[in-house]
Amino acid sequence: MTESRTLVAGTAEGPALVLDEPLSLWGGLDPGTGEIVEVRHPQRGANVAGRVLVMPSGRGSSSSSSVLAEAIRAGTAPAAIVLGEVDPILPLGAIVARELYGTVVPIVVVTNETIRSGEVVKVRAAPGGVEIET
Repeated sequence: MTESRTLVAGTAEGPALVLDEPLSLWGGLDPGTGEIVEVRHPQRGANVAGRVLVMPSGRGSSSSSSVLAEAIRAGTAPAAIVLGEVDPILPLGAIVARELYGTVVPIVVVTNETIRSGEVVKVRAAPGGVEIET
């Protein structure tokens, strides 16, 4: 059974980028380009800009929220973020960016959903529920 939860409401669509491991945006993402720069990350060199970023969880520093907000401002952020478990840090960056820049990056938690890298995914996140369409 798929369980879901909206952390930041909104709608977005884009090709999926499925990460094998969690990513700390602080030191792991270049907000100027959207490139994953964490040296030991399996998807190092991949670009998150405009993608539906799917990862098991966020990882690391509370500064990840500011990196996400900066990537949103720069136009290099993911279109949406789909997590396997709740992360309190990433939604903070998305909410601040929504207020400052008027750009929405939905963030949801979804379990038992199979999303493959490259497939186009539409995320509809509302306070009452989440829809993932592939």
